[in-house]
Amino acid sequence: MNNDSQLSNIDQTGLFDFKIVAQDGNARAGEFTTPHGVLQTPVFAPVGTQATVKAITPAQLEELSATLVLSNTYHLFLRPGDERVARMGGLHEFMQWHKPMLTDSGGFQVFSLSNMRKVDEDGVTFKSHIDGSMKRLTPESSIQIQENLGADIIMAFDECSDPNNRSYVEQAMERTHRWAQGCLDAKKRDDQALFGIVQGGIFDDLREQSARAISAMGFPGHAIGGLSVGETKAEMYHSIEVVNEVLPANKPRYLMGVGTPEDLIEGVLRGIDIFDCVLPTRLARHNSAMTMSGRLNMMNATFAEDRRPIDEQCTCYTCRTFTRAYLRHLIVAKEMLAATLLSIHNLHTLLQLARDLRQAIFEGHLQAFADEAMAKLNIPRTPER
Repeated sequence: MNNDSQLSNIDQTGLFDFKIVAQDGNARAGEFTTPHGVLQTPVFAPVGTQATVKAITPAQLEELSATLVLSNTYHLFLRPGDERVARMGGLHEFMQWHKPMLTDSGGFQVFSLSNMRKVDEDGVTFKSHIDGSMKRLTPESSIQIQENLGADIIMAFDECSDPNNRSYVEQAMERTHRWAQGCLDAKKRDDQALFGIVQGGIFDDLREQSARAISAMGFPGHAIGGLSVGETKAEMYHSIEVVNEVLPANKPRYLMGVGTPEDLIEGVLRGIDIFDCVLPTRLARHNSAMTMSGRLNMMNATFAEDRRPIDEQCTCYTCRTFTRAYLRHLIVAKEMLAATLLSIHNLHTLLQLARDLRQAIFEGHLQAFADEAMAKLNIPRTPER
């Protein structure tokens, strides 16, 4: 197996160390060392589901100063196949992204298949959404797939569940803990950081129980899963607080699949270090621009002769170069460039917000920064409990 991330030419000193370099309340500015570079946290990761961030080239991601990209184990397992990716030199080489990468375990995607899956004690059997063939994922196979893909950070196979169904949540949580141990036992590569995933729905006692069980296993980092799947914002933020009171402070905390501006702000205030979400590129494909004053529907007829950029405060390539009128024209004409330019802007908005939050932590005025940003978004702050 020819994997780009093998450590033969990489200094292993400090690999996967997490160092907190500044703190403001519960918020932390950190440095997490990986084989492909040091991640400065808080950090937002654009999502490259199928080994590509939709409508964006790796060179454009570089220009945006992105430092971490997420790819999807479930989708790459089905197509082109993890063994093929390994033969092509691993995911970094395959997609020509040579900074840190993260792969999820496939658990959430299997959960989203709903009636197309069957969960048992050892794993999940499911029907491929591509050709209807039957496939299976287990803790062991998820790790094997992720080792073939070769990302710097990989995730334990977990069972995500309806956050409000306590009986199901408890069963899924306990299974997630057993599967987490199976993942640890199956892991062979020492150049990948395996994160454990905390489950437990919106139930404080289950979240605390899961955080204690997962943190006791000795993972180099921890993820909070099973949120942003139907619960309220207040319930999500409270669950983060419950979990972060238990998780060790000296390891990175990753909030999975969450990525609105307000969620980054509220998450960082509560001690989250890593975020990812498909939202910025998905919104771009639906003609929507994210700004720190709210979203704009760029299809709006009022923009037909608007000479302003999307956001006059934004420094991204799109806002430095093009007018709202031009962007609307591209959308009306159904030109592919519209999705690219809007994706550049939306990704820049979240990547810059993460950098601004980090800077505010260093300067010791995160609360004031958060209050001002949320006021511009016209979203009331959710008080910490």
